[in-house]
Parts: sequence; C-alpha cells; structure tokens
Amino acid sequence: MKNIISIIPARGGSKEIPKKNIKLLAGKPLIEYSISVSLKSKYIDRTIVSTDDKEIEKIAKDLGAEVILRPESLATDKTPMEPVLIHLVNHLSEKENYNCDAIVLLQPTCPIREVKDVDSAVKTFLDNNADSVVSVFEDYYYSWFGEINNDGSFEPKYDSQNRTRRQEIKPKYHEIGSIYIMTKELLLSEKCRIGGKIYPYVIDKIKAIDIDEEFTFWLIEQMIKYKKINL
Repeated sequence: MKNIISIIPARGGSKEIPKKNIKLLAGKPLIEYSISVSLKSKYIDRTIVSTDDKEIEKIAKDLGAEVILRPESLATDKTPMEPVLIHLVNHLSEKENYNCDAIVLLQPTCPIREVKDVDSAVKTFLDNNADSVVSVFEDYYYSWFGEINNDGSFEPKYDSQNRTRRQEIKPKYHEIGSIYIMTKELLLSEKCRIGGKIYPYVIDKIKAIDIDEEFTFWLIEQMIKYKKINL
C-alpha cells in the first residue's frame, strides 16, 4: 500500500446550518478539525478537500490542505458521497497521473476524532489487508425500541414485562460517518465505500456525534470548551 490519500468533502450549500463546513466551532472553522487530523496522520500522504465553494477552497488551502473543485452537479442536497469520491480519484489520475491505493474519507460533520483514531483505523485496514474499514460505536439498547402508531400511541417491539438487563444483551454496532477507508479498486468497481472484506474501527461513543443541526453543533462546542474532549 503505497499511496493513501484523505478526502474531506465540503460543499458550500447547507440548509440546516448555513455555511456549516466553515462555521466557527470553538473558534475554528468546522472543517479545520478534519484537515488537522489528516495532516498529522503518519499514514496519509495527501489531504484533499473536495468542494464547489471558493470560500471553503481558500480556508482549506490556508489550513494546509489541497483542494479539488467539483462541479455543481456533485454539490446538491441529493448527491451521494460515492460520485464525489470517484470524481476526485479520477481527477488525480487523469489530470496529475497520480494513482492512490486507498482513500480515507473524513467527513467534516464528525469533528470529534483524534489522530490516534485515524491512524488506528488505517492500521486496522493495512494489518488485515481489508477492502474497507468503517467506524462504528457499540450500542446495547437496540433491543428496546418501538414504533409510534398513527393515533400517537407507543407500541413496544420487545417484551416490556420481561425486559432483558443491559449486562445480558450482546452489543450491536452502529455505523458512524467519522472514518471510512476503502481501496481505490473497491470504490471504482463497486461504486461504494463499504464492501469486500470489511473491518470495523470501534470508536468511543462520545466521538460518534454527527453535526446535522444547531443543537449538535452547540453540544460539541460545549464539550470542546469545557475540556470534555481534547481536540
């Protein structure tokens, strides 16, 4: 495995939080947290931001990242992630004659990750000769779920009179968008970031917060300000 790049996708449009990717989080643009861990990783050779926005481009370059602009057609609310990754990989191959072996996807909306998380995930990928790695967190409470009926009542989907104790539940693992790693071959052949021989990277649950609304942005900011996490 010779060439490992990171891709940090950051489009300009954001409805829930305007200019989310460069909004200041504890005094730093949100995107800086992902750029910083990528630049500090001992495995990642190139840190590249994919964006359609000139303001994001300038900030990313000032922070030390490379930037490849993507077309507007790949920057809509409904654009899947895989075409964005493929566009960047093909750009490197066609315009620079540069061929990466693996891609580390770091989404800016999951800023609570440390360099040790990225490097441990890459090490898992390399040590196991994996096709892909996905970050997950452990969850014991998947058994205690229900549905809300049309009349507003709650319908448990478990035996509420014989509730299993948490200590007796075998945990399941939830995918979180903090870290994905994939071979270039998998991405181009399957057009998917997860597939082939998949390995998990189990991340602390506190790091599994994904910023998708103002509340989660505020929550992470408080955690950083009051030193509940060190970034």
